[in-house]
Amino acid sequence: MTLRLGVIGLSPGNGHPYSWSAIFNGYNSKAMEECGFPVIPRYLEKQKFPDDGITAGKVTHIWTQDPLLSKKVAQASLIPFVVDRYTDLIGQVDAVLLARDDAENHLAYASPFLRAGVPIYIDKPLALTMAHAKALLSLQRFPGQLFSCSALRYAPELQLDAHQKKKIGEIQSIQAFTPKDWNRYAIHVIEPLLQLIPKRGELRRSLRWKTSDRLSLMMDFSNDLDVQIHAFGKASAPLSLRVIGADDWCDLFFTNSFLAFRNALLEFVQGVLNRDVRISSEHMLEAVEILELGRKA
Repeated sequence: MTLRLGVIGLSPGNGHPYSWSAIFNGYNSKAMEECGFPVIPRYLEKQKFPDDGITAGKVTHIWTQDPLLSKKVAQASLIPFVVDRYTDLIGQVDAVLLARDDAENHLAYASPFLRAGVPIYIDKPLALTMAHAKALLSLQRFPGQLFSCSALRYAPELQLDAHQKKKIGEIQSIQAFTPKDWNRYAIHVIEPLLQLIPKRGELRRSLRWKTSDRLSLMMDFSNDLDVQIHAFGKASAPLSLRVIGADDWCDLFFTNSFLAFRNALLEFVQGVLNRDVRISSEHMLEAVEILELGRKA
């Protein structure tokens, strides 16, 4: 079965409607050069389609807030149908990609699909507050209907391999670094660091500090793990994790956007086809809880 997917976009600075759709459909190289996100055609041109794409689904429909913009994305990412209202996707697609990272609008956009029983992938972050996250999850008609994460959760280069695990020993501390703003980008390091420390215990205390457009959060967990997350605003910083163990340490750097996106999208599609839960509600809520801790004055 090939899933029919609908995509909803675009929010400022977020090219996911282009890139996600291309991972399923392939793309028009000339039109993609005009997408406004120069990095996207550069990593797409390194792939071989359809071999490197996802064949279990096709993006067949798109809606954005501007019909001309919708047509531009459709041309670049080979999407055959543009709809007038985002709710028009109901009944025409099997699942929806809410490819906007303006989390304050996720509840409004996602609610009609959740109520209609349509599986939906909500771009990171799911929400900026626990109240909104719980409201979204409460609308699910079946377990696993809502899927949301940073794709970096599935980035192999932000995971420890067997050699690294043996070398560093038991993890004592993680320092996470991301460029840009906390609200949209901190989730990119929150997700993979939580994957690294599944037995972290309960959060005992946290400390937040802000300087100019930079924001940091320190957390201490009950199993004596400490985590520091730094969002560097306009300053240049690699998206990375420093993992410190009892015996040694290592740095993990994010390098492959295409693979992370493909892995996350494939996980969503497999969850829809198998009708199962790929990311628990508890995990999604914990990620939002940490995000909200950093936002609190």
